[in-house]
Parts: sequence; structure tokens; C-alpha cells
Amino acid sequence: MTETDVAAPGGQTLHAYDWGSGDRVVMWHHGTPNIGLPPKPLFAAAERLGVRFISYDRPGYGGSTPLPGRDMASAASLAATVADALGVDRFAVMGHSSGGPHSLACAALLPERVTAAVSISGLAPFTADGLDWFAGMGPGSLASLGAAAAGRAAKEAQAAVEGAPDFTPGDWAALDGDWGWFGSVVEPAMAAGPAPLVDDDLANVGPWGFDPAVITAPVLLVHGGADLVVPSSHSAWLAGRIPKAELRVVPGEGHISVLPGEAVPALEWLARVA
Repeated sequence: MTETDVAAPGGQTLHAYDWGSGDRVVMWHHGTPNIGLPPKPLFAAAERLGVRFISYDRPGYGGSTPLPGRDMASAASLAATVADALGVDRFAVMGHSSGGPHSLACAALLPERVTAAVSISGLAPFTADGLDWFAGMGPGSLASLGAAAAGRAAKEAQAAVEGAPDFTPGDWAALDGDWGWFGSVVEPAMAAGPAPLVDDDLANVGPWGFDPAVITAPVLLVHGGADLVVPSSHSAWLAGRIPKAELRVVPGEGHISVLPGEAVPALEWLARVA
């Protein structure tokens, strides 16, 4: 793993990661609250598929400087800056949870560079027409994202007392296996406090700054049918709007438990279509 600090416009610093030497480049977009380390549980498959992972800490996390008020669309310019610094022209994108819409932002706004996109357990826009956005969420997500919808002050107050996530028994079981890797990206993400989490959730409920319907690259949307953190109706809504979208809803799986069975096939899909 190579780590480097990348200078971004406005004097910002982005802490970037580069793993592998394959010809296929995939940029990983992390969830909330995580740092940007590429997913170690996918390294064996990536090596087999000839995939090189690149990624970065979103502003405020890890070694990246904060960018209060950032929206989903900002991910495109940040991703382009990191790719340029690492000598990458065209690349695919893959994100989990809130990293999903950040990946879609890159596909929408960098159509000449992004070859394909995967969103796993990702959110739909807060203003999604015809979607009951909060329906099916557990009490933790309702409290967290409901506070964000009420504004920064409410979200900051709620973040100070944020409780456990709405994980299913299957999610907890997955964290006892290879995907316990999340511990290595959550703990450092929270080391400096909840500010980047607050910025993420405000972006989750704010205007995205792009329309998913303009995405022309192939998109794979993967979701657990029993997800209580982000219900699968979010990916279903996106699948109905994105022209080249494929939807995989896995019955009985949750926000994390969908990963052990579906993340490698999703990476294989990227290697095939990108």
C-alpha cells in the first residue's frame, strides 16, 4: 500500500491510497464513518482480476483537510484530482453505503473518465420523487439522518450521542469474519471527532448536485433486502432512473452481511464491463 498526500485546489490536502499493479483501476469510495483505505477483503480477488485499487480519505477524515458544506458532486473533482496525481486517466468506481452515491457522482460528472460504477448498500437522493426515503430504516438511521435533515446544529447535537448502527445479526456475524476489516477504517475515522460524519450526513440529505439519470456508464446496484441502515428501496429507485443500471437485491442480507457474498462478484462485474 502506497499512501501520499495530494494537493487539491483551494489549498486542500487529500490523503490518497494506491494498492496493486493491475491494468484495471478501481477507485474505492468509503462509507460513513470510515477512512479511505481500499478494502482488504477484496485484495485476493483484485490480484486475480488484475485490479489496482486507488482511493482517498474524504475531506475531514484521516489525512484529508475538512471541506464543510461539501455535496455529493464534490466527489467528482476530488476523485479527478487524486487520479491525476496517481497518473490514472480512466477508472471504474466502487462504493459502499454513503460511498455509493459518491461513486455515482463520479460516473455522472466524469463521463469521459469513469468506465463503470458499483454502489453497494447505497443511498438514493433525499428528494427522490416517489420514494419514502426513511421507510424501512431502523431507529438508529432514523435518528441520525432525521437529525441531519433538521440542519447542522441538530446533526451536531445528535452526533455527540450517536448510538449503535442498525445492524442485523447477519451484519454482526460478517464483522466477525473478513469484513471485521471495517474496524481498521472506522476507529481512525472517528479519532478526530464527529465533524466529518456530520458533513457526510448533511451531504446525504442535501442536494446531490447531479442527476443520476445522466449516467451513461454501466452501473451495478447491490443491496441486502433486510438492510435497516439504508433500505433496498433506495437502490431500487436508482435502478429505475439510471439508464444502464443492473439491480441485485439479496433477500435476508443486511448492510454489511451483503458484502461477503456479493462484493467479489461485484468486483468481477467491474473487471468484465469496465
